[in-house]
Amino acid sequence: MKNNTSQTKTSSFGTSGRINHDSSKFYNSKLYKELDIKLDNSNIVNPFPPKYLNKIIKGSCQKMKEIPDNSLHLMITSPPYNVSKEYDEDLSLDEYLMLLKDSFTETFRTLVNGGRACINIANLGRKPYIPLSDYISRMMIDIGYLMRGEIIWNKASSASPSTAWGSWMSAANPTLRDVHEYILIFSKGTYKRAKTEEKEDTISKEEFMEWTKSIWTMKAESAKKIGHPAPFPQELPRRLIKMFSFTNDIILDPFMGSGTTGVCALGEKRNFVGYEINEDYIKIASERIKSKETEMRGLFSGADLSI
Repeated sequence: MKNNTSQTKTSSFGTSGRINHDSSKFYNSKLYKELDIKLDNSNIVNPFPPKYLNKIIKGSCQKMKEIPDNSLHLMITSPPYNVSKEYDEDLSLDEYLMLLKDSFTETFRTLVNGGRACINIANLGRKPYIPLSDYISRMMIDIGYLMRGEIIWNKASSASPSTAWGSWMSAANPTLRDVHEYILIFSKGTYKRAKTEEKEDTISKEEFMEWTKSIWTMKAESAKKIGHPAPFPQELPRRLIKMFSFTNDIILDPFMGSGTTGVCALGEKRNFVGYEINEDYIKIASERIKSKETEMRGLFSGADLSI
């Protein structure tokens, strides 16, 4: 009997679709074979301490001693950019990258196999340009993460106004003005997570079709409104939470700041844990999270919103 199943394959001239696509030719090429990617299909999941569930821990994320190995499902963060904002320390580039490496190594330890890590970062400066996104991508791969891709966050008209054109209307020294940031996406061990009975997807077809595109257009958040120098908009973690986690998962933000990740986690029927060293930001975050908890109790009266 003839098999009528339609299938596309990798070819020299591309394909017109991706129906039941056979990409083995591409992944068996030297380009991928020399990467020597080793996947880990272990399924160790350790219980998370209830006393830290939906809490902000005051302390450095360089040593997350409160969190067991293999107990978290997703990390979303926007680390401090070390550009002399009031919450930054004046670190050298090497010192700054070591802070991130320590933090993301600890994150790797605490994620379950298949857990994801999402990092919102902007590149810096012009003399020279510092490609932090490149440094961090290489760092994460060296730690052991599998890179899934990167999203360009187009801030469009809400990007910070800039007149740093360099030489005005001249080839002498024109300067680019960034209106975007990056969201770098990684996995631990393997690309796929197993879905259990108590876990549910909450993303719609329309959201999935739109958000799997590599460019997201969102307005930036008002620092004055939130009370933090560099908050990301709620839409950013909300999309990542719905794309990369199930209900009842635990979301980590190692640089909690104003608490946006926690607020969004609760709003999407997930849990969270965060680290923050600044008491003023802990207070701001706690107030925002308390308000969201009150809202959620009103919306889901009688429902168990924790694991």
